[in-house]
Amino acid sequence: MRPAFKVYGIQLALVGVAAIWGGTFVMVKDAVERYPMYAFLALRFAIAVVAFAVVFPASVRRLRAGTVGVGLLAGLLLTAGYVFQTWGLQDTSASKAAFITGMFVVITPALQAVALRRLPRTTTIVGVALAVGGLWLLSGGGGGEWNIGDTRVLLCAFAYAAHMIVLGGVGRKHEVQPLTLVQLATVGIVTGAISLFTEPRGMPGDGGVWAALVLTGVFASAVAYAIQTYAQRFLSPAKTALILIMEPAFGGVFGWLAGERLGIGGLAGSALILAGMIVAEVVGARTAGDAEVVLEPSIEGPPLIVEDDGP
Repeated sequence: MRPAFKVYGIQLALVGVAAIWGGTFVMVKDAVERYPMYAFLALRFAIAVVAFAVVFPASVRRLRAGTVGVGLLAGLLLTAGYVFQTWGLQDTSASKAAFITGMFVVITPALQAVALRRLPRTTTIVGVALAVGGLWLLSGGGGGEWNIGDTRVLLCAFAYAAHMIVLGGVGRKHEVQPLTLVQLATVGIVTGAISLFTEPRGMPGDGGVWAALVLTGVFASAVAYAIQTYAQRFLSPAKTALILIMEPAFGGVFGWLAGERLGIGGLAGSALILAGMIVAEVVGARTAGDAEVVLEPSIEGPPLIVEDDGP
């Protein structure tokens, strides 16, 4: 395959990943209305672990003690993110949840700057300001439309941001595939244990719930991570981030198709959040000299994250 066509094909595949991730908000919201939340997450990630091991069989053989330790820490943060997000979807719309979740893109560099005790880039500050303004509009502009579900999803964004920082720190010393496998397994085990003690037992009897489990477990987790892993061998982090930032936009579209309406203020807020993500993540990375495309893959493979290393 010629390099140009290969890169375009990879970019199109990443757009598909963003669409799948955006579409899962509506599907998960509907599923957890009919099946216990923790049991849903446990089954989803059990399916994801099996599918990921099939897609990346070497990830099992390459497990090391150090990788398991870091994976457990990152996995617990990932668990918190998924729990707060799924819990939040019970009380807010899929459209709002998609855009609020996307706030992790601007929260991550801000938290990293605080942790490292250094000023963030100007692009990060501008991006955070845009995203916060957008969040205010999305929540109703002080009109009382913010609810407990929105708060839970915002906590999810902070958990995802902490997860990204862990992976961008100690996680860099470990191979991507086994580290990802440990994280997926951690989410499944923790949510499964909680479900056993707090929820009614039994497998789903609803075809729609099973469809959501297969889509989120196989396609939104195992296959999506496989595509992203391969794509970042050829695309820069900035290019990858720009494409994957489309996820909340797809979430808003699918929410709209499902009958949800954000209103003028919500649409304006969503646009500001997207603008903040692009400024903080993509413009900031390019300001630091990030290359557009790398036509030769790296040997060890890329991380599953996009990093902001500070000024």
